Amino acid sequence: MSTYILAIETSCDETSASIIKDGHTELSTVILSQMDTHANYGGVVPEIASRMHVENITLVIDEALKKANMTMDDITAIAVTYGPGLIGSLLIGLMAAKTLAFVYNKPLIPVHHIAGHIYANNLVKPLSFPLITLVVSGGHTELIYMKEDYSFEKLGGTLDDAVGEAYDKIARVINVPYPGGPLVDKLAHNGKDTYSLPLPLDDNSYNFSFSGLKSAVINLVHNEKQRGNEIIPANIAASFQNKVVEILTKKTMKALQNYDVNNLIVAGGVAANRGLRERLTELCDQNNVNLIIPDLNYCTDNAAMIGAAGYYAYKLGRIADLNLNAKANDELK
Repeated sequence: MSTYILAIETSCDETSASIIKDGHTELSTVILSQMDTHANYGGVVPEIASRMHVENITLVIDEALKKANMTMDDITAIAVTYGPGLIGSLLIGLMAAKTLAFVYNKPLIPVHHIAGHIYANNLVKPLSFPLITLVVSGGHTELIYMKEDYSFEKLGGTLDDAVGEAYDKIARVINVPYPGGPLVDKLAHNGKDTYSLPLPLDDNSYNFSFSGLKSAVINLVHNEKQRGNEIIPANIAASFQNKVVEILTKKTMKALQNYDVNNLIVAGGVAANRGLRERLTELCDQNNVNLIIPDLNYCTDNAAMIGAAGYYAYKLGRIADLNLNAKANDELK
């Protein structure tokens, strides 16, 4: 008998609901993005995000059921992002999920947001274990070893800025509007690596640090302006991105070699980065590594990924009671 997961994701500024069959088949997904609203403020405003989730949450759930031609009676369980994320945003999705679980007597499945990003890859191709996951997003940069489903061993992570956060900060320095990350990536492909920048935290660990690289770009731009030299944003973007991609791929390939693993998946919003995708594809082809990168629509926040992860959590008996609470910060385990 098939398992149908109704999934809800509201960790930041997308209100999303999805219905996933057996962890890999997407029956419907609805996403209402708040990007245009937050662009007016140069970034996500938590209070506005929460308010818009309240307005949209029932609409996206109803639409997801309608698109799948299903009712709540057809649903096996309800999966919801409980954290990490903006606490006000998380609470809206969590309260909706708890209410549905109570009213319709359905199991409630707590899903860690990063587990969702990882299992977005399962919507593309079944995961093969053991594997290494490179998590790259606005709030996270981590290397994770998985020997089986829902087994997460963190090898290393960022010591300061996440890679997506660094992109957004660099975007502001070179006057690129919000959301900066994708636009910096686009600029980088039109620019040349002409500026000398340091390779961040080039050591033997699996940790990352992007604060120093960010500061180097800020100082470079400031000094060039002081000298009256023209700043070429596309070249700044290219020089910055090349260093980011170099250190991310270098440590990822080292983890694959040291752990004797030939399966790699990429997770998180920065998985959409063209420069990173191209370089990882090239390196994995050279080293006979099986690479899975989510389709672009699965890289950014969506409920389909929560449903995919929720299926495996459900099969492992990870069921929560109605005391489940939101967590702004939480380790993946």
